[in-house]
Amino acid sequence: MTALPAIKVVINGALGKMGRAISEGLVRAPETELVGGVDVAASSDRLTVSGAADVPLSASVASLLEETRPDVLIEFSTAQATLPAVRAAAERGVSFVVGTTGHGPEAVAEMRSLADTHGVGGAVAPNFALGAVLLMDLAQRAARYFDYAEIIEMHHETKIDAPSGTAALTARQMAAARGRPFERNVPTTEAVAGTRAGSVEGITIHSVRLPGAMAHQEVILGTAGQTLTIRHDTINRDCYLPGILIAVKHVVANKGLVEGLGRLMGLGE
Repeated sequence: MTALPAIKVVINGALGKMGRAISEGLVRAPETELVGGVDVAASSDRLTVSGAADVPLSASVASLLEETRPDVLIEFSTAQATLPAVRAAAERGVSFVVGTTGHGPEAVAEMRSLADTHGVGGAVAPNFALGAVLLMDLAQRAARYFDYAEIIEMHHETKIDAPSGTAALTARQMAAARGRPFERNVPTTEAVAGTRAGSVEGITIHSVRLPGAMAHQEVILGTAGQTLTIRHDTINRDCYLPGILIAVKHVVANKGLVEGLGRLMGLGE
Protein backbone atom coordinates (compact mmCIF):
# COMPACT_ATOMS: atom_id res chain seq x y z
CA MET A 1 0.00 0.00 0.00
CA THR A 2 1.42 3.38 -1.03
CA ALA A 3 1.95 5.77 1.86
CA LEU A 4 0.15 9.09 1.66
CA PRO A 5 2.40 12.14 1.23
CA ALA A 6 3.15 14.04 4.43
CA ILE A 7 1.03 17.10 5.13
CA LYS A 8 3.17 20.23 4.73
CA VAL A 9 2.81 22.55 7.71
CA VAL A 10 3.93 26.07 8.64
CA ILE A 11 3.60 27.23 12.24
CA ASN A 12 3.00 30.85 13.25
CA GLY A 13 4.46 31.68 16.65
CA ALA A 14 7.32 29.28 16.01
CA LEU A 15 9.68 30.79 18.60
CA GLY A 16 7.26 30.67 21.52
CA LYS A 17 7.10 27.83 24.01
CA MET A 18 4.07 26.28 22.34
CA GLY A 19 5.48 26.88 18.88
CA ARG A 20 8.76 25.13 19.68
CA ALA A 21 7.04 22.16 21.30
CA ILE A 22 4.62 21.74 18.42
CA SER A 23 7.38 22.10 15.84
CA GLU A 24 9.37 19.30 17.44
CA GLY A 25 6.25 17.14 17.59
CA LEU A 26 5.43 17.76 13.93
CA VAL A 27 8.96 16.73 12.98
CA ARG A 28 8.56 13.43 14.84
CA ALA A 29 5.12 12.69 13.38
CA PRO A 30 5.25 10.67 10.12
CA GLU A 31 2.02 12.30 8.88
CA THR A 32 3.42 15.82 8.78
CA GLU A 33 6.36 17.72 7.35
CA LEU A 34 7.35 21.02 8.96
CA VAL A 35 8.31 23.27 6.05
CA GLY A 36 8.66 26.63 7.81
CA GLY A 37 8.06 28.85 10.81
CA VAL A 38 6.86 32.42 11.34
CA ASP A 39 7.52 34.64 14.33
CA VAL A 40 7.60 38.41 14.74
CA ALA A 41 10.73 37.95 16.85
CA ALA A 42 12.62 36.20 14.04
CA SER A 43 16.20 37.45 13.91
CA SER A 44 17.45 34.97 11.29
CA ASP A 45 16.01 33.24 8.24
CA ARG A 46 16.35 29.68 9.55
CA LEU A 47 14.45 27.77 12.24
CA THR A 48 16.42 25.00 13.94
CA VAL A 49 14.20 22.20 15.19
CA SER A 50 15.51 19.34 17.30
CA GLY A 51 15.78 16.18 15.24
CA ALA A 52 15.44 17.89 11.86
CA ALA A 53 17.29 20.02 9.36
CA ASP A 54 16.75 23.77 9.48
CA VAL A 55 13.61 25.13 7.82
CA PRO A 56 12.86 28.67 6.62
CA LEU A 57 11.94 31.23 9.27
CA SER A 58 10.33 34.62 8.62
CA ALA A 59 8.62 37.48 10.41
CA SER A 60 6.04 37.63 7.58
CA VAL A 61 3.28 35.04 7.28
CA ALA A 62 2.45 36.01 3.71
CA SER A 63 6.01 35.80 2.40
CA LEU A 64 6.69 32.45 4.04
CA LEU A 65 3.45 30.97 2.71
CA GLU A 66 4.46 32.11 -0.77
CA GLU A 67 7.90 30.56 -0.34
CA THR A 68 6.92 27.21 1.18
CA ARG A 69 3.41 26.53 -0.24
CA PRO A 70 2.18 24.49 2.75
CA ASP A 71 -1.07 22.59 3.11
CA VAL A 72 -1.81 23.92 6.61
CA LEU A 73 -0.94 26.93 8.75
CA ILE A 74 -0.94 26.22 12.49
CA GLU A 75 -1.57 29.42 14.46
CA PHE A 76 -0.14 29.72 17.98
CA SER A 77 0.96 33.36 18.17
CA THR A 78 -1.23 36.07 19.73
CA ALA A 79 -4.90 36.97 19.48
CA GLN A 80 -4.00 40.21 17.68
CA ALA A 81 -1.93 38.36 15.07
CA THR A 82 -4.35 35.50 14.44
CA LEU A 83 -6.80 37.03 11.99
CA PRO A 84 -4.12 38.56 9.74
CA ALA A 85 -2.39 35.17 9.63
CA VAL A 86 -5.63 33.31 8.88
CA ARG A 87 -6.51 35.82 6.15
CA ALA A 88 -3.09 35.34 4.54
CA ALA A 89 -3.49 31.56 4.63
CA ALA A 90 -7.07 31.39 3.33
CA GLU A 91 -6.37 33.83 0.51
CA ARG A 92 -3.61 31.48 -0.68
CA GLY A 93 -5.70 28.34 -0.44
CA VAL A 94 -3.99 27.17 2.75
CA SER A 95 -6.10 25.49 5.44
CA PHE A 96 -5.61 26.60 9.04
CA VAL A 97 -5.67 25.32 12.62
CA VAL A 98 -5.98 27.96 15.35
CA GLY A 99 -5.00 27.24 18.95
CA THR A 100 -4.43 30.84 20.03
CA THR A 101 -7.01 31.94 22.61
CA GLY A 102 -8.60 35.29 23.45
CA HIS A 103 -10.86 35.57 20.37
CA GLY A 104 -14.40 36.88 20.49
CA PRO A 105 -17.36 35.61 18.45
CA GLU A 106 -16.67 38.18 15.73
CA ALA A 107 -13.19 36.78 15.10
CA VAL A 108 -14.50 33.22 14.87
CA ALA A 109 -17.24 34.39 12.50
CA GLU A 110 -14.60 35.93 10.24
CA MET A 111 -12.58 32.71 10.27
CA ARG A 112 -15.70 30.84 9.20
CA SER A 113 -16.34 33.33 6.42
CA LEU A 114 -12.73 33.09 5.21
CA ALA A 115 -12.88 29.29 5.10
CA ASP A 116 -16.15 29.35 3.18
CA THR A 117 -15.13 32.11 0.77
CA HIS A 118 -11.80 30.55 -0.16
CA GLY A 119 -12.87 26.90 0.01
CA VAL A 120 -10.37 25.80 2.67
CA GLY A 121 -10.63 23.84 5.88
CA GLY A 122 -10.30 25.45 9.28
CA ALA A 123 -10.37 24.45 12.93
CA VAL A 124 -10.34 26.67 16.00
CA ALA A 125 -10.20 25.32 19.54
CA PRO A 126 -9.19 26.74 22.93
CA ASN A 127 -7.52 23.47 23.90
CA PHE A 128 -6.00 20.59 21.94
CA ALA A 129 -5.28 18.32 24.92
CA LEU A 130 -7.53 15.27 24.54
CA GLY A 131 -8.04 15.00 28.31
CA ALA A 132 -9.13 18.62 28.58
CA VAL A 133 -11.69 18.12 25.82
CA LEU A 134 -12.98 14.98 27.54
CA LEU A 135 -13.28 16.96 30.79
CA MET A 136 -15.45 19.50 28.99
CA ASP A 137 -17.65 16.73 27.63
CA LEU A 138 -18.05 15.12 31.07
CA ALA A 139 -18.82 18.49 32.65
CA GLN A 140 -21.62 19.06 30.15
CA ARG A 141 -23.10 15.65 30.94
CA ALA A 142 -22.99 16.32 34.67
CA ALA A 143 -24.34 19.88 34.40
CA ARG A 144 -27.95 18.73 34.01
CA TYR A 145 -27.96 17.16 37.47
CA PHE A 146 -26.41 19.91 39.60
CA ASP A 147 -27.56 23.36 40.71
CA TYR A 148 -24.20 25.00 41.42
CA ALA A 149 -20.81 24.86 39.72
CA GLU A 150 -17.45 26.59 39.99
CA ILE A 151 -14.28 26.32 37.92
CA ILE A 152 -10.70 26.67 39.13
CA GLU A 153 -8.21 27.07 36.29
CA MET A 154 -4.47 27.35 36.89
CA HIS A 155 -1.76 28.43 34.46
CA HIS A 156 1.79 29.76 34.46
CA GLU A 157 2.43 33.32 35.63
CA THR A 158 3.07 34.67 32.10
CA LYS A 159 -0.37 33.83 30.66
CA ILE A 160 -1.82 37.10 29.41
CA ASP A 161 -5.56 36.36 29.48
CA ALA A 162 -7.99 35.41 32.24
CA PRO A 163 -10.06 33.40 32.47
CA SER A 164 -8.58 30.85 30.11
CA GLY A 165 -10.45 30.25 26.87
CA THR A 166 -10.99 26.66 27.96
CA ALA A 167 -12.60 27.68 31.26
CA ALA A 168 -14.92 30.21 29.63
CA LEU A 169 -16.00 27.73 26.98
CA THR A 170 -16.50 25.01 29.58
CA ALA A 171 -18.85 27.29 31.54
CA ARG A 172 -20.86 28.25 28.47
CA GLN A 173 -21.22 24.65 27.36
CA MET A 174 -22.29 23.53 30.84
CA ALA A 175 -25.01 26.18 31.01
CA ALA A 176 -26.20 25.27 27.51
CA ALA A 177 -26.41 21.60 28.49
CA ARG A 178 -28.36 22.55 31.64
CA GLY A 179 -30.65 24.84 29.67
CA ARG A 180 -30.27 27.79 32.04
CA PRO A 181 -27.61 29.54 34.15
CA PHE A 182 -26.44 27.94 37.37
CA GLU A 183 -27.43 29.23 40.77
CA ARG A 184 -24.64 31.25 42.34
CA ASN A 185 -23.73 32.41 45.81
CA VAL A 186 -23.43 36.19 46.00
CA PRO A 187 -22.11 37.20 49.44
CA THR A 188 -23.91 39.90 51.38
CA THR A 189 -20.55 41.28 52.44
CA GLU A 190 -17.17 40.94 50.74
CA ALA A 191 -14.30 42.00 52.96
CA VAL A 192 -11.84 41.75 50.06
CA ALA A 193 -13.23 43.05 46.78
CA GLY A 194 -13.26 40.47 44.00
CA THR A 195 -12.90 37.48 46.32
CA ARG A 196 -15.78 35.73 44.57
CA ALA A 197 -14.15 36.49 41.21
CA GLY A 198 -16.04 36.76 37.93
CA SER A 199 -18.66 34.41 36.56
CA VAL A 200 -19.97 33.02 33.30
CA GLU A 201 -23.57 31.78 33.20
CA GLY A 202 -23.66 31.60 37.00
CA ILE A 203 -20.39 29.65 37.23
CA THR A 204 -17.73 31.43 39.26
CA ILE A 205 -14.31 31.09 37.62
CA HIS A 206 -11.13 31.36 39.69
CA SER A 207 -7.98 32.06 37.66
CA VAL A 208 -4.72 31.06 39.36
CA ARG A 209 -1.41 32.26 37.86
CA LEU A 210 1.77 30.77 39.38
CA PRO A 211 5.28 29.79 38.34
CA GLY A 212 5.56 26.02 38.08
CA ALA A 213 2.02 25.58 36.78
CA MET A 214 1.27 24.71 33.18
CA ALA A 215 -2.42 24.19 32.41
CA HIS A 216 -4.88 22.74 34.90
CA GLN A 217 -8.66 22.86 35.20
CA GLU A 218 -11.01 21.66 37.91
CA VAL A 219 -14.79 21.73 37.63
CA ILE A 220 -16.67 21.39 40.93
CA LEU A 221 -20.42 20.80 40.81
CA GLY A 222 -22.70 20.81 43.85
CA THR A 223 -26.26 19.98 44.77
CA ALA A 224 -28.04 18.84 47.93
CA GLY A 225 -25.73 16.62 49.97
CA GLN A 226 -23.02 16.03 47.37
CA THR A 227 -20.34 17.47 45.13
CA LEU A 228 -18.66 16.15 42.00
CA THR A 229 -15.13 17.15 40.98
CA ILE A 230 -13.70 16.64 37.49
CA ARG A 231 -10.06 17.60 36.98
CA HIS A 232 -7.50 17.61 34.19
CA ASP A 233 -3.77 18.32 34.54
CA THR A 234 -1.33 19.06 31.74
CA ILE A 235 2.10 17.66 32.55
CA ASN A 236 3.96 18.98 29.49
CA ARG A 237 3.25 20.39 26.05
CA ASP A 238 3.50 16.99 24.37
CA CYS A 239 -0.17 16.55 25.30
CA TYR A 240 -1.28 18.95 22.57
CA LEU A 241 0.22 17.14 19.59
CA PRO A 242 -2.32 14.29 19.21
CA GLY A 243 -5.19 16.79 19.12
CA ILE A 244 -3.37 19.07 16.70
CA LEU A 245 -2.73 16.14 14.37
CA ILE A 246 -6.44 15.26 14.45
CA ALA A 247 -7.25 18.84 13.44
CA VAL A 248 -4.55 19.02 10.75
CA LYS A 249 -5.79 15.83 9.10
CA HIS A 250 -9.36 17.11 9.22
CA VAL A 251 -8.74 20.50 7.63
CA VAL A 252 -6.82 19.08 4.65
CA ALA A 253 -9.70 16.69 3.92
CA ASN A 254 -12.69 18.94 4.66
CA LYS A 255 -13.76 22.48 3.81
CA GLY A 256 -15.33 24.93 6.24
CA LEU A 257 -14.63 25.83 9.86
CA VAL A 258 -15.02 23.49 12.82
CA GLU A 259 -15.13 24.91 16.36
CA GLY A 260 -13.81 22.73 19.14
CA LEU A 261 -11.76 19.57 19.00
CA GLY A 262 -14.60 17.58 20.58
CA ARG A 263 -16.53 17.48 17.35
CA LEU A 264 -13.56 15.86 15.62
CA MET A 265 -13.36 13.34 18.48
CA GLY A 266 -17.02 12.38 18.03
CA LEU A 267 -18.10 13.96 21.32
CA GLY A 268 -20.80 16.15 19.80
CA GLU A 269 -19.61 19.55 21.02
